[in-house]
Amino acid sequence: MTWSRILSGKDTWTNKQRVLIFASRGVSYRGRHLANDLRTLMPHTRTDSKLDKAKGFFEINEICVMRNCNKCIFFEARKTDLYVWMANAPHGPSAKFLIENIHTLAELKMTGNCLRGSRPILSFDPKFDSQPNYKLLKELFIQIFGTPRLHPKSQPFIDHVLSFSIADNRIWFRNYQIIEEDGALTEIGPRFVLNPIKIFNGSFGGPLLYENPKYVSPNYYRAQLKKKVGQRYRNKVESVLGLEGRKMKETYATDPLNDVFVTIRPEDAKGKEKMTFYRRK
Repeated sequence: MTWSRILSGKDTWTNKQRVLIFASRGVSYRGRHLANDLRTLMPHTRTDSKLDKAKGFFEINEICVMRNCNKCIFFEARKTDLYVWMANAPHGPSAKFLIENIHTLAELKMTGNCLRGSRPILSFDPKFDSQPNYKLLKELFIQIFGTPRLHPKSQPFIDHVLSFSIADNRIWFRNYQIIEEDGALTEIGPRFVLNPIKIFNGSFGGPLLYENPKYVSPNYYRAQLKKKVGQRYRNKVESVLGLEGRKMKETYATDPLNDVFVTIRPEDAKGKEKMTFYRRK
């Protein structure tokens, strides 16, 4: 039975989740490849041209409405860092993450392979049920990464697993293929790490629901590294100056009566502005 014949029966495509995946201007090549990899894994996605950040993020909600999408993954580029927004448009909630340790499909060159457009199994760490912020992110991930049943561009097969695990206050994303012969798992890619920053009640803004207290900005981290390098230089200069001072220090015995006969030179006696002393021979 083909997929079109299933659609013509009693079963209908009821889950109308559509995800818009695009990026801002200035995104690096890794961000572009990662966005393309996610579009390959998720048949229910759509794309759009790059967005100018100067116009603000609230226009993304209008773009989602025009593209008939109710979920959005937006990659934001800042300097050498890559951030990602995952939002339920246009009413929220939304979450902002810092992406770390990006490895794309072409870069990994894994041996595994999955059918294009197949439905995945979403695997979540038990820690997602321990805190309210992780529970909210879990539901957001399910609605974004879960391929709708009977989607026209999807395949009626389940042959890969999307894994979300929590370690070191970060969310680790992995993609595994299910081997048909023995049911073993082999990693396909892509892989990346999500460092949560903030969760908002609205879409790309609104009241703040959660803020990660252990998040450290990459700019602050780089500034601390520069300070450490500068401190090492200052310590080196101080050690050199201290060595020169110890070398210039008098090491012979001096007579305390050497400076008894000290007078003012006649040319400096009138103004008395600049006092220069010399030792009488």
